[in-house]
Amino acid sequence: MSASFEDASPVSSELTFRTMHADDLKQIMAIEVQAYSHPWTLGIFKDCLRTHRCWAAMQDEAIVGYGVLMLAPGESHVLNLCVKPDQQRKGIGRELLRLLVKSSEQSGVDMILLEVRRSNQSAIDLYDDEGFHELGVRKGYYPADNGREDAIIFAKYLSFNEK
Repeated sequence: MSASFEDASPVSSELTFRTMHADDLKQIMAIEVQAYSHPWTLGIFKDCLRTHRCWAAMQDEAIVGYGVLMLAPGESHVLNLCVKPDQQRKGIGRELLRLLVKSSEQSGVDMILLEVRRSNQSAIDLYDDEGFHELGVRKGYYPADNGREDAIIFAKYLSFNEK
């Protein structure tokens, strides 16, 4: 039996996930600019809403995190995974990542990929802990205050049951 993520699904008594909507973008952008030195633009998020799977993590009717997943033949790609800075290290990012992995598995892809800044050790630790492994490095992938920063490419091979 496969679960649908279209409606809010409780992870705990306080945290739920639901599909991101255009009306959410004001809250999403507020989190994005708090969390990143080089945030995505509103236009990028609008494009993602049209073409990718986008999820919002909710607590007390407020968005506390979000994830953007791109599906392609045989693989998926985590494009953005973010938790509001004052809500980090509470398990929200882990639950969001697990939701993206489960959504990927249900789509029948074989692998999920992502990039992370080399300096983002807490995210690297999370990906390691969740069964991702390092595939390689993209030199100068991210903009940084002093030029460019490398991205570490992570992958997780998925198993799914064909019906």
